[in-house]
Amino acid sequence: MNACLIRLVLAASLASPLLLLVGCTTNVATGRSQFDTLSREDEIALGEEALPQLTKEYGGAVTDASLSSYVTGVGMSMVQHTEGDYRTLPWKFTLLNSGVINAFALPGGKVFMSRGLAEKFTSEAQLAGVLGHEIGHVTAEHGDRMVSRQMILSGIAVTAGVIAGNDQTAQMAAGLFMTGAGTFALTFSRDQENEADLLGMRYMTLAGYHPKAMMEVMQVLAVAKEKGGAPPEWQSTHPAPETRIGIIKKRLEGDAYTKKISERPLQTYEARYRSEFLDRIRNVPAAKPAQQGMIDLDRPEMWCAHCAGKRGPARAAR
Repeated sequence: MNACLIRLVLAASLASPLLLLVGCTTNVATGRSQFDTLSREDEIALGEEALPQLTKEYGGAVTDASLSSYVTGVGMSMVQHTEGDYRTLPWKFTLLNSGVINAFALPGGKVFMSRGLAEKFTSEAQLAGVLGHEIGHVTAEHGDRMVSRQMILSGIAVTAGVIAGNDQTAQMAAGLFMTGAGTFALTFSRDQENEADLLGMRYMTLAGYHPKAMMEVMQVLAVAKEKGGAPPEWQSTHPAPETRIGIIKKRLEGDAYTKKISERPLQTYEARYRSEFLDRIRNVPAAKPAQQGMIDLDRPEMWCAHCAGKRGPARAAR
């Protein structure tokens, strides 16, 4: 187990109010006060450690240098508008050779986009919308909070098990707590997704992309959900695309965005996306289905198991 995870377990086991106070900071992207158990070095280390296996299990990265450079360029155009020291993170944008419709991020600036999702888009601005959303997850430190929360819950469960000793009833209670810990750790995901949408719209607009593309992304996801038979919103840790469309529409109609849209021309770059991405990606062979996505991204507790050297990272923020 690496040093940052040992620290989290100790903090959870001690359950000291003093430790909680020591880790409180204000996030410069969201303005929210939060409890940080991971240092910036920890965040970077976690992302770097999980990146190779996660990339491999999602079909590997698309090896076409032009496509990789294109996606990276779009992502970095928004990174320069992030707050505080986030722009100095070792950002990496990986285009996964997977037909799975997905995008996610790891702490420390590691952003992933599947070709399956990118091929659904019709403009560079839509691509920027998803990448901006994932950048928002990183700057809001959503992944950090999930890892920290799960480790704290796991630490409490382990401590409860030790205290229980041979008491079978107490052991069963501790086991049930551990089983439910993963579900509890995901209860904030709906708010996190909406917050990442907000931050993504901020970054893409500052980079010169029309924020309406974020709503178009949700419309693409809504169609994909309908075709794929996704579960209803209450069964999911994420807001339904239809819900997010309504929230984004209200933002676009608000004074802040109507002013931004009128102040300067904001672009969608449909022709450029078609020529520099869509026309090229068609010539790249897709990964075999057996190579794709064997990791369960919806279980944050598995993130730490992976970091400890076992199979399966946790759910990266999506």
